[in-house]
Amino acid sequence: MAANCQGQQARCLSWHYVAIKGQYMTQIDLPSPASPLKIGTRGSPLALAQAYETRRRLAAAFDLPHDAFEIVVIKTTGDNQALIAADKPLKELGGKGLFTKEIEEDLLSGAIDIAVHSMKDMPVAQPGGLLLDTYLPREDVRDALISPTCGSLQDLAKGAVVGTSSLRRRAQLLHRRPDLHVVQFRGNVQTRLLKLSEGVAECTFLAMAGLNRLAMADVPATAIEASDMLPAVAQGAIGIERRVTDRRAGDMLAAIHDSQTGERLAAERAFLAALDGSCETPIAGLATLDGTTLRLRGEVLRVDGSQSLTDDQSCPIEDGAQLGREMAAELLARAGTGFFDWKN
Repeated sequence: MAANCQGQQARCLSWHYVAIKGQYMTQIDLPSPASPLKIGTRGSPLALAQAYETRRRLAAAFDLPHDAFEIVVIKTTGDNQALIAADKPLKELGGKGLFTKEIEEDLLSGAIDIAVHSMKDMPVAQPGGLLLDTYLPREDVRDALISPTCGSLQDLAKGAVVGTSSLRRRAQLLHRRPDLHVVQFRGNVQTRLLKLSEGVAECTFLAMAGLNRLAMADVPATAIEASDMLPAVAQGAIGIERRVTDRRAGDMLAAIHDSQTGERLAAERAFLAALDGSCETPIAGLATLDGTTLRLRGEVLRVDGSQSLTDDQSCPIEDGAQLGREMAAELLARAGTGFFDWKN
């Protein structure tokens, strides 16, 4: 039966029965305004939008008021303004863990119950005791060119200054347009737009997913098709992390998990893990589904954009992770000695 409340401050019924994957019934001790489930997140506008979406979906799934869930903002090392202002490559600052370390420490300590992440920022391995197995429906996976004057890469003048902190985007740009001058461009969506308005660069790139989630239709953005610029692995996906031992959180999250996103990310993240998994290598990957078939496209590039290796294969959906590993092995074999600077 569904839980119900007698008012915003009333305690909801303690127990809720829910079907998990249509196979069995489990009993869940639900949160309430008096004892809320704590959702950990970074404090950027996009991170908060993702946390609000998670809260909204959980509240709807269990017929609970929004204040049965508490949004807990956690400042991570990656949010340090001095690091952002330094405009250094992410690998020099500590990699993707900059955006997750403090959040995962609070999750392990019990200070929060679940953590909401942008999946393209997540390392492929989680700390012991944590599990990342819940994904919300994926947003638009494409990159967006942000420019008040240009509608495509071809429109950029020779030698134009382009701002991006992404090694992948930098390498893809230089592979297509070696004449461009690419400068570091760190910060959240708002910070990068401010730098653009100040003339630090003539254009930059953002993820369409972030613009959509922030309802920023006024930003001068042109979506770039994946066939022209393959996105980052897991771009557009929200992941929710929990403690392995927290069955209540696991049962609640199962009610909002999107299995198709999970199937796609299983292939993409297996591909990433077999190649590198850090922020030191330009890697792109995208899995799509068509009926019972999964298609995986992958790309690895030299950091300077001088060479790109790609692959495009299909398999049954259940074999997606294995295909990701095999595709990575094939690209590594084709690359040979010296292609990946980080391997030497």
